[in-house]
Amino acid sequence: MSDVFPRRREALRAQLRDRGLDAVLVVDLLNIRYLTGFTGSNAALVVHAADAPGSEKNTVFCTDGRYLTQSSEQVPDLERIIDRNSAVALAARVAKDPGQFRRTGYESQHVTVEALDGLAEAAAGIELVRAPGMVETLRIVKDDIEIEALRMACAAADRALADLLEHGGLRPGRSEKEVARDLENRMLENGAADKSFETIVAAGVHSAIPHHRPTEAVLQAGDFVKLDFGALVDGYHSDMTRTLVLGNPADWQREIYELVAASQAAGRAALMPGADVKDIDAASRDVIERAGHGENFLHGLGHGVGLRIHEAPSLAKTGEGTLSAGMAVTVEPGVYLAGRGGVRIEDTLVVREAGPELLTLTTKQLMVV
Repeated sequence: MSDVFPRRREALRAQLRDRGLDAVLVVDLLNIRYLTGFTGSNAALVVHAADAPGSEKNTVFCTDGRYLTQSSEQVPDLERIIDRNSAVALAARVAKDPGQFRRTGYESQHVTVEALDGLAEAAAGIELVRAPGMVETLRIVKDDIEIEALRMACAAADRALADLLEHGGLRPGRSEKEVARDLENRMLENGAADKSFETIVAAGVHSAIPHHRPTEAVLQAGDFVKLDFGALVDGYHSDMTRTLVLGNPADWQREIYELVAASQAAGRAALMPGADVKDIDAASRDVIERAGHGENFLHGLGHGVGLRIHEAPSLAKTGEGTLSAGMAVTVEPGVYLAGRGGVRIEDTLVVREAGPELLTLTTKQLMVV
């Protein structure tokens, strides 16, 4: 068995020791997947601070009977409890050994007030301590296995768009919904398990709406067509936006496209370890503001991507922190002219010491279809 999950749990233990916690109760399914490899719909996990890889006697996994076989295959290295009410069952297990679990953290950002009452009752005698964001902090920097999954997800999306264009799937007369379904099906055909999110196909004036939902509106010659889409592979999400023109572009369309392309290039170039996320947003935004379109750049520059489509860090005016090598982020500036049309260009990249690694490889030259 790969040592990736024991290594991740050991990294979590270092945080527990730093915080003076004996253990943490993990209830978020994506965090549990990150720490164990389990992909079912019901689980909880207690990670003990004093355990070590290969000797995790107080680290316990719980799921229900539907996943008896699956959990034995995906989580063979941990003690397993079978109980429908997984989090409460583990809280009760912790309470049986108060000497080992005196101060136990819990993912307070994922536990409702009502659920906390149930955990506190089951863990009577144990001090339950709010411990939000511990696993999410680990997930910000991706390991090689995660980056390879992201790379495959981006490749599936790249191939899907290439297939769509090669087979005439983007043409006047088709509706936004038709194009969206076609693109999503082609991602599945090219290795995706699912789409990352609801595909955006925004044609004509709709391209000026940042998160337009596809409608029955028909693509027409002369339209900008904005495609924002992604593929899901091994639980990891890709995210890419390309804006194309149906037929010969007008001068204003070329002008706006070239401006966004320059802004996006500036944002990509700023992706270096140690860079402040606000400065990265500013590097891209300044290009658009100097051209007089600052008020038409309506959102942050980008976000982290991984097991969730939107993760830390946030590349925005309001973002906090600095980049580290191994972070996977998007860079996606846009200019949106209400009633006319808009352009967004987005890539998924990995922060590297020598400069960002580009994962979405479809050309960013203006494509005229």
